[in-house]
Amino acid sequence: MTPNFEPQIVGFLCNWCTYVAADLAGVARLVYPPNMRAIRMMCSGSVSPLYIISALKKGADGVFIGGCHIGDCHYQRGNHSTLKRVTIVKHLLEALGIDPRRLRLEWISASEGPKFSKVVAEFVNEIKELGPNPLKGI
Repeated sequence: MTPNFEPQIVGFLCNWCTYVAADLAGVARLVYPPNMRAIRMMCSGSVSPLYIISALKKGADGVFIGGCHIGDCHYQRGNHSTLKRVTIVKHLLEALGIDPRRLRLEWISASEGPKFSKVVAEFVNEIKELGPNPLKGI
């Protein structure tokens, strides 16, 4: 663990579920670390592997993807695509020598503000344990 290290996390959040949960957490004044920069996506299925790699390459210490629960996707199978892509990208990261724990996928519905708060806090702590992104500054 690096002292005084505050990770920068890029969060790709589904417009219909996880983004609404983040909003709910804010309205409910639930406390979670401010380390994540949220990007609203229409569906977690629209998160390209290139977005993930690009975020890490540009210095993000972690990438978070939040989508609707399996079976609840507003685009029917978007989250199925996300699950497949994230699995592949984690294998790619590992092959490149980057800890795959720097990428996290969670299913969080619109009503789960407390879960969003808890998961973001857990992920920030996990990234703190991993330390800064080894690609940072390259």
